[in-house]
Amino acid sequence: MKKIGIDLGTCNSLVFVHNRGIVLEEPSVVAVDVLENKILAVGKEAKEMIGKAPESIKIYRPLKDGVIANFRVTQAMLKYFIKKTSGYFRLFKPELIIGVPAGITSTEKRAVIEAGLLAGARACYTVKEPILAAIGANIPINTCSGNMIVDIGGGTSEIAVISLGGIVTCRSVRVGGDKIDLGIADYIKKRYNLAIGEQTAEEIKKKIGNVSPFLKEEMLLEIRGRDLISGLPQTIKISSNEISETICDVLNEIIQAIKIVLRETPPELSADIIDKGMVISGGGALLRGVSEKISQETGVPCFVAEEPLLCVAKGTGIILENIDLYKKSIMSKK
Repeated sequence: MKKIGIDLGTCNSLVFVHNRGIVLEEPSVVAVDVLENKILAVGKEAKEMIGKAPESIKIYRPLKDGVIANFRVTQAMLKYFIKKTSGYFRLFKPELIIGVPAGITSTEKRAVIEAGLLAGARACYTVKEPILAAIGANIPINTCSGNMIVDIGGGTSEIAVISLGGIVTCRSVRVGGDKIDLGIADYIKKRYNLAIGEQTAEEIKKKIGNVSPFLKEEMLLEIRGRDLISGLPQTIKISSNEISETICDVLNEIIQAIKIVLRETPPELSADIIDKGMVISGGGALLRGVSEKISQETGVPCFVAEEPLLCVAKGTGIILENIDLYKKSIMSKK
């Protein structure tokens, strides 16, 4: 019987198939033809259309802040993932495991399960993302010592202290990579009177985004946009130092949440965390200097997980391979 694990992210979704590993990594974007009411593209193809599509084509990001914002489009996206990964063996409906934010409400959780079942799953389970990220980052979650995971995604950042296979304290803030992109676009608009699209903002973040307190070397990037005064296309050069403040503003919100979790952690577990440090996963972990910045602000050592983008998806994979072991402790079935 087929088992599929999905890291349903605000920015990117990853699909793990039992015995095959991660088989799909696509942006969580869907393009819909408004006139014919049909889906034109999902994933990379749809993402390329952002900011370039005519009025008759609407581009949706069906997930906002890690939860379903558009039910029908999410269902279509899940259907596409299942179809693409199942191939010809579609006689049997797969079992689905979907990662959801720790701060999700029961209504939001029900929407995820329902979308999974309507997309063609035989059964759909949801597992909290910090647990998946911790398992994927090779943290031994079933031991009785405290482990801290910080998962910085596109729409949400999850901070959790895990011990004995469960979450002891956690916080889910709806701040992540998307908010950084918006901040960068806003800064460039105010400073240079230049309008840029979200793809350009994301490119700036990836290429020259830097929050390291120690790295003083400047990186430059040439960007194109539309001048807000003349309305004409224009090219400007921006430096990493300019945008680091904008990125730090968003990161400070995450650091505040980390401090709250540390404050709420039982003293025995706090001692373990000081010894072992915290692990960062998710796309936000790829930002230059993020671990140094968090470590400097909190006084707790900080490490970036191996392949941070894949942690949640790998976690679903490990659960799929040992489904009976984990079924009781972390899975809530409809």
